[in-house]
Amino acid sequence: MTPSTSTFSARLNQTAKLVEATLEALLADNARHGEAARPARLMAAMRHAALGGGKRLRPFLTIEAARLFGSEGQGALRAGSAVELLHCYSLVHDDLPSMDDDDLRRGRPTVHRAYDEATAILAGDALQTLAFEVLASPETDADPALRSDLVLGLARASGLGGMVGGQMLDLSAEGRYGSVAMDEAEIRRLQMMKTGAILTFSVEAGAILGRADASARRSVVEYGRALGAAFQVADDILDREASAEALGKRTGKDREKGKATLVDLLGLEGAKRECGRLVEQADAALAGFGEKAQILREAVRFVVEREV
Repeated sequence: MTPSTSTFSARLNQTAKLVEATLEALLADNARHGEAARPARLMAAMRHAALGGGKRLRPFLTIEAARLFGSEGQGALRAGSAVELLHCYSLVHDDLPSMDDDDLRRGRPTVHRAYDEATAILAGDALQTLAFEVLASPETDADPALRSDLVLGLARASGLGGMVGGQMLDLSAEGRYGSVAMDEAEIRRLQMMKTGAILTFSVEAGAILGRADASARRSVVEYGRALGAAFQVADDILDREASAEALGKRTGKDREKGKATLVDLLGLEGAKRECGRLVEQADAALAGFGEKAQILREAVRFVVEREV
């Protein structure tokens, strides 16, 4: 039986609450084993960055992909929360004056505005390292080889060949280091690295936790890549059509900086057709899983149809 939109929304909201509670516990003030202390200002800035906002799409994908392979419980919740910590670190650093120089995130002051730039840098650093600590912990899974696989996957998705490398390409696309005219293939590569790599790993992490075989894992990764690409195209469309008030952040940044997007190359209608093509690609990747994967199919539709 195909889940309704209300069923999908209910599950997404339920997962968001579970992730919020997990993040609150991970970001508590009390020092843990092996820690001398947790500085109060740093913890407050980390909580400002990670708590009280966001759809928690990345941990949702991890949890649902793990469920697809029969794995449920604390392991998937912790792994998904680790991905969310990594994502939140990236937002803190992206918002810095030296990067995107944003004042608002999720309708609230960005961390460097609420605190200061040095605190924001350290808060991002700490969120990043905490993400890997959570994945490496036996509480996430008893199998050290599986934990190593998770750590390796997140490192690759977030590092020089993934998110960080994508951010470097993004800065170059603004013309910071000389005039740059990007073609469609270069724009797709930038977006695959900066945004898509973490979304793809979010799904792959669930397959790792579920002990998926190589073929099933490849299918899930293919789905994740299509979803990641769709997410970025939909984000570019929202940047053109939605208000800053609705999104809770500044809009029109790429146009201001003269940076090309697929919306520029394809037009709004062409970009919307591209979203439809990517939804079909994601569906095809999940064809072998039958009805068990319906929530993941709903997730890619949610990505392209969202209004915030």
